[in-house]
Formats: sequence, C-alpha cells, structure tokens
Amino acid sequence: MSVSSDSRSGITPLNLGVIIFMVLLCLGIAYSTAHFGTILPLLSIGLVCAIIYILVITNNPKIGFWSYVVYCFFVIFLLRHFDSFKFGNLTDILLIIPWIAMLMKPEKYDWSSIKNDYVYLVGAWGIVNLLQLLNPEGASLMGWLHEVRFTLLNWLFIAPLAFILLNSRKDLNRFLVVIIVLSVISTIYGIKQLFIGVSSSEEAFLAGSPTHRIFGQLRVFSFFSDAGQFGASQAHLGLVALILGLGPFKPWIRICLFVASGLLLYGMLISGTRGALFVLVSGGVVALLLSKKFRIFLIGSGLMLCFVGFLKYTTIGQGYYEIRRLRSALNPEDASLNVRFENQQRLRAILATKPFGGGVGVSGSNGIIYNSDKVLSTIPPDSYWVKVWVMYGITGFTIWFAINMFIIGKCCGVVWNIRDEALRVKLIALTAGTVGVFVCSYGNEVINGYPSSLIVYMSWGLVLNARKFDMQVKENAKLEPVK
Repeated sequence: MSVSSDSRSGITPLNLGVIIFMVLLCLGIAYSTAHFGTILPLLSIGLVCAIIYILVITNNPKIGFWSYVVYCFFVIFLLRHFDSFKFGNLTDILLIIPWIAMLMKPEKYDWSSIKNDYVYLVGAWGIVNLLQLLNPEGASLMGWLHEVRFTLLNWLFIAPLAFILLNSRKDLNRFLVVIIVLSVISTIYGIKQLFIGVSSSEEAFLAGSPTHRIFGQLRVFSFFSDAGQFGASQAHLGLVALILGLGPFKPWIRICLFVASGLLLYGMLISGTRGALFVLVSGGVVALLLSKKFRIFLIGSGLMLCFVGFLKYTTIGQGYYEIRRLRSALNPEDASLNVRFENQQRLRAILATKPFGGGVGVSGSNGIIYNSDKVLSTIPPDSYWVKVWVMYGITGFTIWFAINMFIIGKCCGVVWNIRDEALRVKLIALTAGTVGVFVCSYGNEVINGYPSSLIVYMSWGLVLNARKFDMQVKENAKLEPVK
C-alpha cells in the first residue's frame, strides 16, 4: 500500500490547521498582554482549561463528581479570600456538568436503578418545595430561589448519583478515602490558624463574627463557613474514621485511620463547637447497635457513659478552653442555650396560625436579605430543624422529619443484613455518621451546609445501593474484604 509524503511526514490538513490555530492563539495572547495587561490572557487560559475540563467530563462524568466533592470542601475558603468572583455559583455548575455528560450518552447508564424509595422521597420533598410557592404568607420569590438550592436541589441532584454513576465497591472506597483525606487537610489548616495565625481575609471575617473569638480564644473554622460547621464535620468524619479503624483491614490501613480519627477529633475540640459532642454520642450509639455484638455494645456504651459523666460531673481539664467549651454543651443553665429556647418560644407563638410556615427563604441569611419585612426573618433559628419548621410550618417539618427518619431506618436495615464484614463496617461508619449530623443539626445548621450536605446525601445513596455489592459477593461464594 502506498503512503503519501504528507502522511509520512505527519503533516495532514487537520494537523496543519491545529498548528496555525496555536500560532495565532499565541500571537493573540502576546498582543493582548502588551495592550491590556494580564486579565485577558488569564481569561483566555481559563476558557481553554474549562473547555478541556468539559471534554474530559463528557467522556468520564465520575471525574466531574470527584472535582465537585473537592470543590465543596474549599468553596467557602475561595469565597472568603476572593469575594469578587461568584465561586458559589460554580458549585452548582460542577454538580450539573456530570448530569449533562450522562444525558449526552444515556445508553451507558442504568436509569432504572433510580426507581427506589430514596429517590422517590427526595422527589416528594421537591413537590413540597414547589407547593411552597403558593404559600399565602407571600415570601420573596428570590428568597425561595436562593434557599431551594440548599434545601432541595443539592439533594435532588446528588441522591441518584449513587445508583447511576458511583455504583461500585471501588466508588464506595474512593468516596471514603477522599472525604477523610480532605477532612484531615481541613484539620491541618485549622491547626495552622490556631498556632500560626489567620489570613487578612479571615481576620476580616472574624471582625464581623464576634462568636468566633470568645475571651480572646479563637474558635477554629478552617476552610468552612463557621466554627460550628467545621466542628460538626470534624466530629462526623472523626467518627467515620474511628469505626473504619476497628474494621477487618490491613494493620497499616487501621493505623492510618486511627491517626486520622485522632486529628479530626482534635479539630472538633479546637473548633469550640459544643453541638459536635452529639455527633459522637448519637452516631456512636447507632454504630454500637449495628455492630450486632452484645459485648462490644456493652463495652462501648459503658465507655460512652463514662465520657459523658466525665464532662457532666467532673471538673477535670477545666483549665483547657476546648474541654471547658465542650463541657458547657451538657449545662442546661448555659446562657446561649436559654436564648435559643426563648427564640423557639417566640417562633412557636407566631407559627401557631401558620401550619405551612412563612415560606422557603424566610429564615436565616436569605430571610435577612430577601424577606427583611417579615417578622420571622428577625428571629435567628439557631438550628436547621427550627429553620425547616419556620419555613415549611409544622406540616412541612413533619414531612421532612419523616423522610429523613425513613431513610435512616432503611439504611440501618440494609446494614443489618449485610454479610460481608468489611463492607458492613464501611456502611456502619457511613450510617452512624449521617445520624450524628442529623441529630447535631438540631443545634446548628449542619446538614444544610458544605461539605456535610454532600457527604450525608451521598452516604445514604451508597448505603442503600450496597445491597447489590453484597449480592455480588454471595453469588461468587466468597467474602472478599474491600480494599
């Protein structure tokens, strides 16, 4: 077969076109730099990177999801240091891009897998949010649009991914590794804030948030929106790493997990977040119950009671701010706790005649911005449970609470029946962690913030989809630990 001289030399019309384009692009960047400075070239480079990223995601949507996970850990840090760019909107884009990529090649995915209770219930919650547009209290439409991003859309887009996209044992393992590693990085940065200092942007944040310095002591917040979110997340992942460290894995893996857990629990302490204690207690109780080992349950319960008793009935370690702050979580006379109860009494009186609440977006930061004329926006909810109650009324709160409890109960049922011991430990860790975050959200708006919302919603999906991993093991007649 004859070969043309152009083919032998590698010069084809396509190659020649690419070369010409690159030369023109370089000349254009050089010209724009000389006349307009670095802004236009940087935008051009950013556009090229974005195009390459989209092309990569089109072929492998999983990369898009993992980039979304990483971004959720650092988005608040970026917003705090580079407030001129809308980094928050990029979060939604990064979540939508994998969906677009999957819809472009629908034949590659098993769409029937999303026909399950979890996805249906999230869809039902979506209907509740749409009906809130008819709420007679007349809350702002812009407030609804901004609030529904967190109360619904994140959940709606994340829930099905565990069944369509991240539906293998390797994906489960990768998810655990990624969230633990990123959380450890957050702890290290938090330690830097405590012992070396904060940046100028973080100092400006502290100036506007007096609750983050109490008697001159910094409440560490790391990359997160506030110390409450950071502390609860650290307790969540610290518990997950601790449970995994007790699993049937290689010694070096268990050592790494115990070290990670120690660092994360230290991060919880330096955050000064009292509510994080309830992540450990509630999540720990669930983990002990799901272990199905009576002796472990008794020993673990005893240790937990001793820990709570140490905080409640002793003054040991009172000289350390972190222990003193954590101990105050068990003090019913605490001033800030009583202020919360007083606010709830005021809200109860207002909501007595509002069974559907004041409308989505009427409470919290969006309430202050978009519904400042509503009395409900002037009373801080101090709790995600209370915030749901204020926005959706007792009717919506009951639906939301029932949905969450059903999902948690079903996750516990799945874990209870898993036979693969290594897989079971991983699912116990995920389930216990989500219970801890759900309970802790009574005290803070944890489950609705980054990265906790992502971790909880994906954890539920992975646990509920794990039955097929166990079935695969049964079909192969072996119990192979997940690596």
